[in-house]
Amino acid sequence: MNNLKRLSSDSLGTFREYRRRVRSSDLVTFRVTVEETDLLISAETDLSREMLHAVWKYRRRIEAYIDTDPGFKRSLSPYPIGTAAPRIVRAMAGAADAAGVGPMAAVAGAIAEFVGRDFLQESPQIIVENGGDIFLATNVARKMSIFTKARSLPHFINIMIRPEKTPLGVCTSSGREGPSLSFGRADAVTVVSPSAALADAAATAAGNLVRSQRDVEKAIEFLRGIPHVTGAVVLAGEKMGFWGEIELMES
Repeated sequence: MNNLKRLSSDSLGTFREYRRRVRSSDLVTFRVTVEETDLLISAETDLSREMLHAVWKYRRRIEAYIDTDPGFKRSLSPYPIGTAAPRIVRAMAGAADAAGVGPMAAVAGAIAEFVGRDFLQESPQIIVENGGDIFLATNVARKMSIFTKARSLPHFINIMIRPEKTPLGVCTSSGREGPSLSFGRADAVTVVSPSAALADAAATAAGNLVRSQRDVEKAIEFLRGIPHVTGAVVLAGEKMGFWGEIELMES
């Protein structure tokens, strides 16, 4: 039974335009899709067949849990789970609790992280992107870009990811772009954490706080208070705020 949110092909096609900028010349890049889960993966070798099975595995575990406890999917606030819940479900629930949102706010980051971590022995360098939510491990510095439409800011805000900080989650939520549910109007909230599930949930929660550019500081202060969130960038209108382990770089 498919209990995860279904997206239209038009929505996904528009949202995936940013993938044209992906450049990892030292890695093999491939795509893995299972129903609406759409991963762009860069690894040292082509692991598409193996990672396809991993995506199925984790989706089934989440869906099977939802079948037994439908409130887990519907809740927009932290939700108690049973002790026998699968590990990925526990990770989603823990991230949601820390950020004050529903557990499905962490699903994209959780799938990216769990799939990526399964293959770190086969590929010590790996980047798994799931709808703007990224899990990565790297041996070299990597540049990541955040798109902005602000006239007073660069077209892309670039941040440096240092290898010694990885494995790492880098997740982005937007109230203006993409398919994810958001109650805010942020152009982008990007959160960095050792846990991609937490980064995903925290980005959603902070994005919900941003109704205008006046709320950038509020979102930053909120994120500063979440344990294990190590950095963030918030973009709204013509204003940008950043905090923590964020290393900005030129294009």
